[in-house]
Amino acid sequence: MRTCLLFLVLVAALAGLAGFAMAAGEPAAAGDGGHAAASGGSGWFFTAVCVASVLGLAIAATGCGIAQGNAVARAVESIARQPESASQILTVSMIGLAFIESLTIYVLVIALILIYANPFVQYIVG
Repeated sequence: MRTCLLFLVLVAALAGLAGFAMAAGEPAAAGDGGHAAASGGSGWFFTAVCVASVLGLAIAATGCGIAQGNAVARAVESIARQPESASQILTVSMIGLAFIESLTIYVLVIALILIYANPFVQYIVG
């Protein structure tokens, strides 16, 4: 648990540094789709988006890892108790693992949307 918390803090720090580096970079070109003003005065917004995306993905991945570990442990225990129903348990556990893993994929998609095609930029940057 301590290493997981340390990892989350490290990832958040790296995301913050990346956001500050993005904010301090050169101004964007004029034909970039309206993000030219974004690198000038609102670096805090992109820093916050990077940190929130990384933290959300780290929390989702941690939760999914714990849930998948518990699901596999219960499946193995069930197969140990009733070896004749191993194929049914395997099928159900694979479907369950796919549903658990889809949460991380959804969070990744949302994080990528927020970082690269943020729909709220027009309200923050102006």
